[in-house]
Amino acid sequence: MRRLPGVLVLVLVLTAASLSLAAPPSGARTAAGGARPIDGGARPVAGTSCTAFPDDNYWHADISNLPRHPRSRQWLSHMSTDRDLHPDFGPSYGDGPNYGIPVTVVKHSHPRVKVRFTYASESDKVRYPLGHDTRIEGGRGSSGDRHAIVVDEGSCRLYETFATRRTGGRWHAGSGAVWSLRSNVLRPDGWTSADAAGLPVLPGLLRWNEVKARDVDHAIRFTTDVTSRHHLWPARHDAGSRASLAYPPMGARFRLRAGFSTDGFSPGARAVIAAMKTYGLVLADNGSPWYFQGEQNRAWPTRLVEDLKRIPARAFVAVDTSSLKVSDDSAATR
Repeated sequence: MRRLPGVLVLVLVLTAASLSLAAPPSGARTAAGGARPIDGGARPVAGTSCTAFPDDNYWHADISNLPRHPRSRQWLSHMSTDRDLHPDFGPSYGDGPNYGIPVTVVKHSHPRVKVRFTYASESDKVRYPLGHDTRIEGGRGSSGDRHAIVVDEGSCRLYETFATRRTGGRWHAGSGAVWSLRSNVLRPDGWTSADAAGLPVLPGLLRWNEVKARDVDHAIRFTTDVTSRHHLWPARHDAGSRASLAYPPMGARFRLRAGFSTDGFSPGARAVIAAMKTYGLVLADNGSPWYFQGEQNRAWPTRLVEDLKRIPARAFVAVDTSSLKVSDDSAATR
């Protein structure tokens, strides 16, 4: 959750039934795992011309050559690495028959409403483009996180709320945050968002259009159950239960080992694995260990979801991303 030197050329070979990728030209870099050439450009959110933040944003930063974090072993010792990853989306059993975090795209003319927040002091007090068309994680009657992710396609602004509900004709949420998708500006340090880490949710979601195109160009949001009461840039907030630095903090970033074999995985799963090697996972919230998130979309193939359940947590290491930082208050990277 992406910046590369040089000009990278992508050659597309179209057939009547499918899109296949030709071998990259001499000198072009390929994503880890060889899924496809990296073109350095972020893919737009489906239904918009808006990318999920600029190309030099933290979520798009290539971490494949960054050093291992000095606390990698300590953090992983508290993260249940004896299990496999769990894709928290797709046509599986969970919060709804097709679950994940839905993304709602609206026109700039969409009516705005006032939202009452539980954590009002750390929420952006503007009017939000919520309405009868707003899709809420798990549905409006869910007992889960009930994230609402809304993209204004006209202004490329992102609105996110947590514990979203409408009662008595009024909108309520636990917290709310707004970003310009064209900017790297972070929230004030210490402020939450719709995520415990104070980060946006959208750029860390796997989205079907990018997996279908074999072009996942960002880090992926994930959760674990026991975290530190600390956070690392660019995270702005934490909600852990441990004071010790030996526990993973919000904002910690993890990379799949380069040598992890993709033999036997479907093409879509190979693209996700390549992203985990190139961009990694970002710890963004408390939850079940090694659950990683994607958008709610009926198109997710069962084979893909089942393949992603075969990636072992023990194949990850924490990386030191401090060298990427340009400024404390910006998600731009070097």
